[in-house]
Amino acid sequence: MTTNSLQIPRRAFLASAATATAITVLKPSLVFGAEANSVLDIGLIGCGGRGSWIAKLFADSGKYRLVACSDYFQDKADAVGDKYKIDSSRRYTGLSGYKRLLDSKLDAVVIETPPYFHPEHASDAVDAGKHVYVAKPIAVDAPGCQTIAQAGQRATAKKQVFLVDFQTRADANFRDAVGQVHKGAIGPFVMAEAWYPWSGGGRGVPPATPEQQLRSWYYVLPISGDFIVEQSIHSLDLVTWMINADPLRARGTGGHKVRPPNSIYDHFAVTYWFPDDLVLSFSCIQSIPQIKDEIRARVFGANGVIDADYYTGVTLRGPETRVDAKVANLYESGTVVNINEFHDAILKGDCSNPTVVPSVRSNLTAVLGREAAYRGQELTLAALLKEGKKLEPNLKGLKI
Repeated sequence: MTTNSLQIPRRAFLASAATATAITVLKPSLVFGAEANSVLDIGLIGCGGRGSWIAKLFADSGKYRLVACSDYFQDKADAVGDKYKIDSSRRYTGLSGYKRLLDSKLDAVVIETPPYFHPEHASDAVDAGKHVYVAKPIAVDAPGCQTIAQAGQRATAKKQVFLVDFQTRADANFRDAVGQVHKGAIGPFVMAEAWYPWSGGGRGVPPATPEQQLRSWYYVLPISGDFIVEQSIHSLDLVTWMINADPLRARGTGGHKVRPPNSIYDHFAVTYWFPDDLVLSFSCIQSIPQIKDEIRARVFGANGVIDADYYTGVTLRGPETRVDAKVANLYESGTVVNINEFHDAILKGDCSNPTVVPSVRSNLTAVLGREAAYRGQELTLAALLKEGKKLEPNLKGLKI
């Protein structure tokens, strides 16, 4: 089995030569003054649901000290600030509060803002000389994906760590199984499928005002990217990791069956074409009660199959290779691995930043699927990138 090389224009990704030579062991004194095995000072940008949740994991690791936080809303910044005893002078609010956080003395930042803001926040953090830990999805559109790719490239060049927090790629059993596939364990690929049915998600509509949309952003297309990008990217990330190639084109459909017309979609069905005539059938649906929640991907090879699910585990069947692994709470365990590996990379000076390229790939795959479904026609990845369509929310009147 051969591994397909990246097909997306070079500017969208880390230069392979830079990545290959970027693992540089730094003296502890050069890691922003941190001594080996020291606790790193971090700032949290985005103090909402996941931000406050992940702050506890960083704190519980014993490897980080949360010394600053930023959120548009004062109540959210104060909730995190009070819990972790952050000085009131280091609780920043407003749209530009994160910039004041970046100007302060920190080793690293954790970005948990709504997806629309990830490219700008991450890019500015790299330019401010901070190590970056950023939530998925990295962006809501193709230009945002390219901004993240370029930020990752600059981070590597500046000897800074940049990690994107996908959980399946952090699990040892998933890594083992997918690694075996990349070595040819199931033979040449024949067909792939992925799906993400979820009983949750609700049936709401975008709030009326810009400030309300920031507080409850899930149904706001320019801020969330629609649920295929914001949430179902988990299964697309899993399957593109297995395939290890970029989609060439996609055709899809979707729409509103249970959500109102002015909301985000409630279902997508997309067919992707990859190199070597490999076809991926993908579907995702939300807000249907009583269905079994799955985040699943399956790739059939000429000699076997890999079948993985975020909630249950991964199996691999090949002529000479078998994997049967269960997972419990990957949502937390995968995040914990990423938090620990982020710390290790900083102290070791390992700035190869291997999570960036696959995260750009899966995010572009999700955006391509959304746009193909919205338009109801076939769309190539090359055309999507050339078009450079950018989503822009209404931020008029919001406090700076």
